[in-house]
This record gives sequence, structure tokens and C-alpha cells, in this order.
Amino acid sequence: MSSRQKQKQQARAKRLAREAELRAWERRKRRFAALTAAVLAIALLGAAIAATESGANHTPAVASLPPGSLAPLATLGNLKPGRSPGISGPENVPTPDAPPLAGGASGPGGSPIDEIQCQAAEQVLFHIHAHLTVFVNGAARQIPRGIGIPGPQVSATPAGPYVGAGSCFYWLHTHAADGIIHIESPVARTYTLGNFFDVWGQKLGPSEVGPDGGRVTAFYDGQVFRGNPRGIPLTRHAQIQLDVGRPLVAPARVSFPPGL
Repeated sequence: MSSRQKQKQQARAKRLAREAELRAWERRKRRFAALTAAVLAIALLGAAIAATESGANHTPAVASLPPGSLAPLATLGNLKPGRSPGISGPENVPTPDAPPLAGGASGPGGSPIDEIQCQAAEQVLFHIHAHLTVFVNGAARQIPRGIGIPGPQVSATPAGPYVGAGSCFYWLHTHAADGIIHIESPVARTYTLGNFFDVWGQKLGPSEVGPDGGRVTAFYDGQVFRGNPRGIPLTRHAQIQLDVGRPLVAPARVSFPPGL
């Protein structure tokens, strides 16, 4: 073999080696890109799951009260001590052993109320809970189950009746007679106690709560709420109490179990 032929063979061998190395590098690059895409997809999936769980765990919207909206309890003088709130109900929250404030039927079945819709399924994009207690002339009143759920279907549970279904669900509703207000909405906004009473189809103002009239004293998270009780915000785990008439009862407080 001539020297020239040997040089050609060597050049061809080098070229083939470079091509093989290039192909191997391309394969490594594709595997790395695929791995990176997989990691990114897992990260995005984790973020989506976290966001969903955040909504399911009742992430609150921030609602600020105007300055001067709250006052210390001491401004009211002596308050009547609250009695035992009752036995634990189907949501693991005490159910008052008391007559209902009013019937549980909502307003016009299915029609929007205060731009709050009644939808076939519960909405959980914005999902929080508040608690409402009512006293009339010092006596407890029960907040009925099934408010905001037209055509309520009541199920018997070992802890008491529970409304788990109906023709539709307003974004503000109750499942049990324990005072828990479910705020389950497709939009994050600050709903008010006035919105809830509108969905309920009951009156609320400085001198009336449902069918009962008299001076209304409102409490919000253990303080006196100054102003129209319709404006009380339904924030996450808000403890709201309305006293109609006298004597005034010290604000009640419940513990929200996991999941509420």
C-alpha cells in the first residue's frame, strides 16, 4: 500500500471517529434535554398540586377592616357568660341545643343573589369557613342546615343531620346546624355577613336579625364590631356573633377541626 493510500485511510478513520463521537454527543444532548423536560414537568405538576391543595386547605383572601371598626369588649361593661355550646355535630363543631333563628330555606331557588350564583357543584378555588353565633335576648338561636342549598337532601349521620346535596349550591351555604358558613367560590373576593343573610333570605341590620328585632350588638373575633353588621367580612375562621336585645352574652368561640 502506498504512502498516499495510508494517509487516505488514516484520514477516513479519523473522520469516522469524529462522526461517531458527534453522534454520541447528540444522543447525550437529547437524553439530557429529555431529562430536563421531565424534571420541569414534575416541578410544574408539583406546583399545580400545591396550588390545588392550597385552595382545598382554605387559603384566605386578605380582608382589611376600616380603622375604628373594632372596639374592646370592656366598652360594653359586664357580659353574661356563655353557656355550653352543645354537643359536637357532623362537622365536629358544637351544635347549639336551641331553636332555629329562622327557616333554612334560601331566597329564589337558583337565581343569582348579590352576584352569588347557585351552581350544580361546590366550587373550591376559593374555599374558607367562618362561624356564626346568634343570641336573642340572651337565649341561643341555631343557624339552620341547608342555607344556600335549594332542594336540600338531608342525610342522617351518627353525629346528626347533614345536608350533602341539593339542586345547586350557592357560594355561601351551610351543611349542618352548627353555625359553620361555607364560603366556596370560583372567585377570590371578600364576602360579607350581609351576603350570607341575603342568600338565606333573611333580614340583617343594626336593629334586626332575621325575624327578631332589637338593638343588635355584633362581635368579630372577640371584639366589638362597630357599624352595620351586614358589613362584617366572612374571613377564614372568623368568629362572628350577633346579640339581639339584652342581656349581652360574652362572645362564643369554637375550634375549627382539621379540614375546616
